[in-house]
Amino acid sequence: MQIPLPWPLPALLAWAAAWLAFALLRGAAGMPWWGAWLAGCAVGVLASLWGSTRWRQGFIAAGFPLSFLAAGAAQVPAWAWLAPLGVLLLVYPLNAWRDAPLFPTPQRALDGLPDAAPLEPGAAVLDAGCGLGHGLRALRRVYPAARLEGLEWSWPLRCLCALRCPWARVRRGDIWRAPWGGYRMVYVFQRPESMARAAAKARAEMAADAWLVSLAFEVPEAAPEAVLRPVDGHPVWIYRVGRLPPPSGRGQTPAL
Repeated sequence: MQIPLPWPLPALLAWAAAWLAFALLRGAAGMPWWGAWLAGCAVGVLASLWGSTRWRQGFIAAGFPLSFLAAGAAQVPAWAWLAPLGVLLLVYPLNAWRDAPLFPTPQRALDGLPDAAPLEPGAAVLDAGCGLGHGLRALRRVYPAARLEGLEWSWPLRCLCALRCPWARVRRGDIWRAPWGGYRMVYVFQRPESMARAAAKARAEMAADAWLVSLAFEVPEAAPEAVLRPVDGHPVWIYRVGRLPPPSGRGQTPAL
């Protein structure tokens, strides 16, 4: 069970972890200051996944190198300040910034989904933009007999997701270019402005009786088959692909 931490506690814990890594590697391991500093930056960037928005993730990632400079712990060459940016771009490639931030799917967010969108055993289900695997875990909770797959553009997130979800097939790829045609259900937790594009892709590639499921955001001008409305959490919008409206050209995110 995951317990959400109030802001700014995630940032404080991340910065403390980065400084602890620096101190241990610099002292006990005898690593040069620049090696320990790079390790501390890496810890901060990875811990930035904890942030619930892009601004908070950047705030967490920048905390250690900025506090290091303010403390005057060492004379840092100008080129070294590119290292945190490099690690950040590994975790969040520029191509992925047009899609949704890393917002985890709550563990019980999809409870009740099989009643509204039944699937036969072995049905292929895709989490498009699986991040660290929270959506895959929620899908497994409600569809234990389904064949689950995840698609994620960031390769560090893809690797971490594969470790957290060894029972799923997790691949690195662009959710907008990868085919959706073989799936009985595609699950997304995207941005509101991406939903028209997701609906158009589902309608063009998936079977008419397949499902498109969206956490939090609805497809514009589309009537859902059902909506799950938990007492505490986002609604879940459930669509039959064959009943999605044809693309109107509005609200779609252009390909980059």
